[in-house]
Amino acid sequence: MKFENAKTLVMDAKELFSLPDIYFQLNEMIHDPRFSVADIGSVIAKDPGLSARLLRLVNSSFYGFQSKVDTISRAISIVGLDDLYHLIISTCVVDSFAEISSDLVDMTDFWLRSVHCGVVARLLANECPGLNAERLFLVGLLHDIGSLAIYQKIPELAGQVLKAIGRDRRMLDTVEQNVLGFTHAQVGRELLSSWGLPSSLYEVVAFYRHPELAINHKLDVLVLNLASRLVDDRVYARPVEHTVLEFSDHTLDVLRLERIQIVAVMEQADNEYLQIFEQLLPSKQASQGIVRPN
Repeated sequence: MKFENAKTLVMDAKELFSLPDIYFQLNEMIHDPRFSVADIGSVIAKDPGLSARLLRLVNSSFYGFQSKVDTISRAISIVGLDDLYHLIISTCVVDSFAEISSDLVDMTDFWLRSVHCGVVARLLANECPGLNAERLFLVGLLHDIGSLAIYQKIPELAGQVLKAIGRDRRMLDTVEQNVLGFTHAQVGRELLSSWGLPSSLYEVVAFYRHPELAINHKLDVLVLNLASRLVDDRVYARPVEHTVLEFSDHTLDVLRLERIQIVAVMEQADNEYLQIFEQLLPSKQASQGIVRPN
């Protein structure tokens, strides 16, 4: 089976790829001033799994709060509604898609790489003035979500793509375009848009492979592009010092980043992303073949 474009694939996959009802309820409440923090907290508290996951994340070294956060209402007051919204999306997506199986890829490795990219994007955003670190974590986590739809709906063509690129993900979008007629980033854009997520998320995912084409949210797109390249090279044991030399001076100037900062970010991410993975996906165990920093 072949689809005309990314949008038709996502339309065909709507029932397979959907978010839980609680996400849509909370999304409406968070963006409606008639609902208070207490109202939002009471809805979250009715879902023990979501409550526990959010509290684990807020109490992790990822946030670094000095005192323990033990209630949803306190978590909301500390983190804020915008960042809570990003955490809810992260948790709901992972809950909904963590158990999707694929004969094409190891799904634990898929989520490990996704979480790693999210952590790197968040840490890079912390180094760039004016960027929302939680939003960058979310787009890093979701940047490859379109691949899951491709694996499920057109596995034979997806297998051709994976065979053609081997271990070189730098070739991925070119080969996808040739074989499928569209890319995983375009599918990701359509999928996130179909969930009613804001353009600040789906446009970043759409253009992360080609940041020069982005019209809006250009800084976020640049950060996600750097994060994905760093994580891809880390997975294949390429030294981070080699990867950062490929980043243009113009890109680094725009983001106000130094190469030495990026190297430090990767060292920190290597120490943090497994912990975040275990909190987001407690039912999965990290693969034994993870490439550790030298």
